[in-house]
Amino acid sequence: MSLDECFRKGQLVKAEKSLQKAASSIKIAKENIKDAKVHLENKLFNWAFIAAYTAMFHASRALLFKDGIKERSHFCLCNYVKEKYRGKIEAKYINELDILREQRHNILYGDSNIRTKEVHEEEADTAIKLAEGYVKIVEKITRGD
Repeated sequence: MSLDECFRKGQLVKAEKSLQKAASSIKIAKENIKDAKVHLENKLFNWAFIAAYTAMFHASRALLFKDGIKERSHFCLCNYVKEKYRGKIEAKYINELDILREQRHNILYGDSNIRTKEVHEEEADTAIKLAEGYVKIVEKITRGD
């Protein structure tokens, strides 16, 4: 689905710009990273991975709040970041955001071929490191650094 379709279908909606909401989303993202690390320490790798993705999701929401956009779809949120922040955010973070989104979906809901995805320690640790880097970059962007 294209970005235009996301707007046309109401999955992305124009809203009032809010740096306050953006800052709140960054705070939530950082809390999710802390949660992810606790889950990792307790060998709850699926939950560590989900919390890492959730941190990236909330950081992405911060970008949307800054731009005056409200999301109603994880897919469209990723599309928006991919299209609007290409060149401002390293491609590895933008690509991994979408990959983690898909993997999170499979962990939580499975699909027709897989009951659920099993996350290993290394995957969870990598996801946390990606989330930390992404949140730092997005925080700088939302602050105007």
